[in-house]
Amino acid sequence: MTVHSKLQPSIDAWTHSIEAISELVSPLAEGEWNRPTECPGWSVRDIVSHVIGLECEAMGDPRPIHSLPRDLFHVTDEFSRYMEVQVDVRRCHTGPEMTAELEYTIIRRSRQLRNENRDPETTVRGLMGAERTLELSLRMRAFDVWVHEQDIRRALDRPGNLDSPGAALTRDFLLPQLPKVVAKKAAAPAGSTVVFDVHGPVEFMRTVRVDAEGTGTIDGSVSLGPTVTLAMDWETFVRLTCGRVRPAGVADRVKVEGDQELADAVLAALAVTP
Repeated sequence: MTVHSKLQPSIDAWTHSIEAISELVSPLAEGEWNRPTECPGWSVRDIVSHVIGLECEAMGDPRPIHSLPRDLFHVTDEFSRYMEVQVDVRRCHTGPEMTAELEYTIIRRSRQLRNENRDPETTVRGLMGAERTLELSLRMRAFDVWVHEQDIRRALDRPGNLDSPGAALTRDFLLPQLPKVVAKKAAAPAGSTVVFDVHGPVEFMRTVRVDAEGTGTIDGSVSLGPTVTLAMDWETFVRLTCGRVRPAGVADRVKVEGDQELADAVLAALAVTP
């Protein structure tokens, strides 16, 4: 049996992004591994550690037995504590140790994915014991790795791959979450319409509509006289939806038309990742 057609796009996107990460970090001098990223408390080394750790967990490797320091300001809840273990356990590793482990992890995981013959609806164990389908699990890994590739690129000032397979997958992963952002988190009133006009390497225009019951839906049709229009470039959209920057930090890159109060509420609620 070959890999299912529903799984292959996620595997392709994951492969493209994780190999790009490997190419980015392989030539780094030791000090460059410590460059801060937009992920609170995490350096380039920490993001690579996170990627390695989660891929190892996906392959069924046991989690490290490790006690976290008490002074990590960005560790605020059970989820962040869970994520931090794979990161903190590698903070003493050198650059060559990091690249060697990353390369070995890519080899192992790629071999596993090439041989994947399970049905996409197979239930697998995910983070913190959560169960989800194999298809969703692989899509989430591809999304996570592409977003972290971009974190590393911004930290190193090495832009690229904003139009890669991982970028397209990320768009399709984020768009279905916008109705909840607008209708629930931002509490847009019934009858509101919010247009997201995103340009750049990945372009789209989507309208979120809030019905009389306060439920949000999203479609690609153009809304006449929307309550709010938010126009921004693709990278800014990703940074906002992935919680990498606050709206005030990119105010010059977001054009707002319409109800300013609702626009502010939507932008403040736009982060959809933990």
